[in-house]
Amino acid sequence: MALAVPPAGGPPSSPLVLTGSGSAVVMSAQPEGFAAIDCRPSPASVPGRSHDSHQPAPPRSPELSVVIVNFCQWRNTAHLARQLRRSVAVRSGFAEIVIVDNHSPSCAVIRRLKRLSGVTIRGFSRNHGFAQAVNRGCGIGTGKWLLLLNPDVTVADGFLDDVIAAIVPLAVHDARAGVVGFRMPNTDGSGQASSGPYPTLLSTLVGMLRPRSRRKCRHETGRERHPVAWVTGGCLLVRRDCFARLGGLDESFFLYYEDVDFCQRAARAGWSVLYAPGLEVTHHWPLHARRVPAPLRLMTRHALLTYGLKHWPRWQAAALAGLVWAEARIRHVWAAGRGDRISARCHGELCRLVADVSRGRTVEARRRIRQVAAFLDPIAAEQDGKIV
Repeated sequence: MALAVPPAGGPPSSPLVLTGSGSAVVMSAQPEGFAAIDCRPSPASVPGRSHDSHQPAPPRSPELSVVIVNFCQWRNTAHLARQLRRSVAVRSGFAEIVIVDNHSPSCAVIRRLKRLSGVTIRGFSRNHGFAQAVNRGCGIGTGKWLLLLNPDVTVADGFLDDVIAAIVPLAVHDARAGVVGFRMPNTDGSGQASSGPYPTLLSTLVGMLRPRSRRKCRHETGRERHPVAWVTGGCLLVRRDCFARLGGLDESFFLYYEDVDFCQRAARAGWSVLYAPGLEVTHHWPLHARRVPAPLRLMTRHALLTYGLKHWPRWQAAALAGLVWAEARIRHVWAAGRGDRISARCHGELCRLVADVSRGRTVEARRRIRQVAAFLDPIAAEQDGKIV
């Protein structure tokens, strides 16, 4: 099975067309927002099964490339990779898994991961941030669609088969669809907010009065696929043409808000951004459910500053910079008084980072971020191996 798409990179003007052989395609109505399609390879195309007729060769390139950015969560990443491989799509070559590591400590599971078919592993010699790692992974993968997944998510058996089945009717019914987010329940099955409106200075300030789970995101209702402003990068399906047209994620974001920025740019370029609750992944440790120590707070504040400077009026971005600087200064004094040297250093760096970002000193800002990123290893590793 292959999806024929126009080479120009913009939103296609006509539905995609199925080509190829070895798959049975049956469409029917489905209330969750997708028409149901059974595009599982026929028995002749599944390795290990005999058939009297000539077996079709695997597709020249996969339909779907799954990109996982690992940072100090090798056990969780390996667990997710094993779950993804329980899909016929991976075993038959219709999907591939690309893991990009942001300079994590070595782990015994890496050797076992490298032996898995359909899995490619690449690594950086230092932590370059989430956006740059995603861009590298998408460059390595060759699928016509890209699926970004966090290491701290889990999926059901056959999940990728369902994703590939969903791609076809999605393209047929909305040829302009460029970005799709799925439902992301919590570990206990309760709903988790995973999309929201574009942040503004006012919504950011008002959000400080709300529970952390609803400061940036909101819960989506309904069972049908529908447009939204943005969806989280923890589980993000993107048409490769859309990704290439926009130049991938903006690498000036080190961690967080790169998904909001990407969706906003996609919408401006004429692509649809959709929320589709018909598929789901369980997200075990969203940011709002975790502690936010000083190094991680610096990353979130830098991301918000970068977003504000890029998308808000100049005076609003300047106001945000002043507020972030004041918060960092207060936290620096408080941490120094408690004798917390790491927190004091991080908040001091955040004060200087505000000036760097506001004045366009990109190189200096990147250097400060990488210095503080060295403190993120134990924070990221807290949840590793705890997924049951």
